[in-house]
Amino acid sequence: MPRSVNHVASRAKRKRILKLTRGYFGARKNVWTVAKNTWEKGLTYAYRDRRNKKRNFRALWIQRINAAARLEGLSYSQLMGALHKAGIEINRKVLADLAVNNPAAFKAIVEKVK
Repeated sequence: MPRSVNHVASRAKRKRILKLTRGYFGARKNVWTVAKNTWEKGLTYAYRDRRNKKRNFRALWIQRINAAARLEGLSYSQLMGALHKAGIEINRKVLADLAVNNPAAFKAIVEKVK
């Protein structure tokens, strides 16, 4: 009796992954094993970098707050310490946005904690 193989399903699975790897360089886009490995590794990078993105943005906010605070005569750590001591609960994302887009509001916050 001949062997029964579900070519429809296996071909569909391969086509799905090859469609996801369109635009990749060289064999990564059209050779099944290379494309599959590249796509799987891309998923691990995506998982890792969703976490790294949070770190990178926090670092960016801290740099922006530090630069704006130094224009007001304080360091970042002095400003954050003064904010906590004054009981002003404002997160770094909002503080950085104020420092960049609304320097007058940032200056008002700094004057309040000085």
